[in-house]
Amino acid sequence: MVERERTFVMVKPDGVQRGLVGEIISRFERRGLKIVGMKMLEVSEELAKQHYAEHAAKPFFPGLVSFIRSGPTVAMVIEGKDAVSMVRSMLGKTKPIESAPGTIRGDFALDMGRNVIHASDSPESAKREISLYFKTSEIATYARIDEQWLYE
Repeated sequence: MVERERTFVMVKPDGVQRGLVGEIISRFERRGLKIVGMKMLEVSEELAKQHYAEHAAKPFFPGLVSFIRSGPTVAMVIEGKDAVSMVRSMLGKTKPIESAPGTIRGDFALDMGRNVIHASDSPESAKREISLYFKTSEIATYARIDEQWLYE
């Protein structure tokens, strides 16, 4: 049996406003990753500050908090083998100009401050971020019908 990992992903307000949520979800699912939790929400100031806590002392912190609160977001828990690194590779670089075509940011983002999507950068961050946005009862456990074809 393949050991599966969970990661946190958020389509940011610019991605939601531009109608990219379905395309982004589709990319993850076509890759073989499984969405086990998902919700649309407007991030509170308190939650935004908790989410970006590691940047609190940086000059761009207020802008991060303001932007993530500027419109609805879609938060997801995604599961699969090496989910954290797999999702990060699908996103592309934080700076869209450095993102390869075919990545989410390479295809849809133009500006670092409006880069469409966030994903956890480590398994530890994933656990922390998932717990900020999801209760245990909001995360599903199920098998995809195609899992036997996805993993050795």
